Amino acid sequence: MTSATPGAPAAGSSAPSTLDGGLLAAIRGWIGFYVTTMRLAVTAQIQYRVSNYFYMIGMIAEPVIYLVVWSTVARQQGGEVGGFTPGEFAAYYIVWTLVRNMNIALTPYAWEERVRGGELAGMLLRPVHPIHFDLGFLAGWKAVVIVLWLPLAAFLTLIFQPTLAIRPIDLVVFFVAIWGAYVLRSMFLWLLGLVTFWTTRVGPVFDIFFTAELLLSGRLVPLSLMPDWAQQVAGFLPFQWTFGFPIEALIGQLPPEQLLGGLTMQLLWIAISATIVAVAWRLAVKRFSAVGG
Repeated sequence: MTSATPGAPAAGSSAPSTLDGGLLAAIRGWIGFYVTTMRLAVTAQIQYRVSNYFYMIGMIAEPVIYLVVWSTVARQQGGEVGGFTPGEFAAYYIVWTLVRNMNIALTPYAWEERVRGGELAGMLLRPVHPIHFDLGFLAGWKAVVIVLWLPLAAFLTLIFQPTLAIRPIDLVVFFVAIWGAYVLRSMFLWLLGLVTFWTTRVGPVFDIFFTAELLLSGRLVPLSLMPDWAQQVAGFLPFQWTFGFPIEALIGQLPPEQLLGGLTMQLLWIAISATIVAVAWRLAVKRFSAVGG
């Protein structure tokens, strides 16, 4: 029978507990970072309540036009088109206004300013990856957006009388999906922003991305109204998981298996895009250092 070395931890006890303690400390640290960053964003955006409100009102013009057009088409087609009645179109585009605002992320044009203005050099000195600050700050801004959106949604509801069939599972999935959509879209826009390390004109690249997103995400029209070939192409791309899926999840258009499948696809694309961003960031920073030297 062997004796334990004096002062040594018993096998299988202290080491795992130390690892667990380190993991919990890391998790608490990241939660604290995001909470603090979001709180800063809320404080900052409250100072600009009026400008934020007018910005949101301006954004409502787009879905209202879509809503009026497709509701009229549905009435002319006997009360339904593409599986949507006028009331369901109203529900789709009213939820669209919230999803659109929740999907706002850092645009590639902001990266042009960061590189040209020298802000990026300071960001590289921070102990955390810059994407965490962008995700946290804009997530905090969403809290202000939701509060400002509620009266606008009530006003649109009174005018257009949406038809909703919301189940408890729809609410749960929508809550998860709306944040998954925000993270996924942020990753792709961040990736586009890194293009500025290789070119000073990111606008044309962003325009191509925006056009594809507009047509294949459910942002312009529900995907069920698109041609079959467009729906098949959309199935291989990430865009529908940032717009169409969260909207249809809330308005009761999807069965439970499609709800869970949609969340799985969001998670898959987040993992893919995050991996690409990590690789592209390393390459971009090396290029930035080389230019600076």
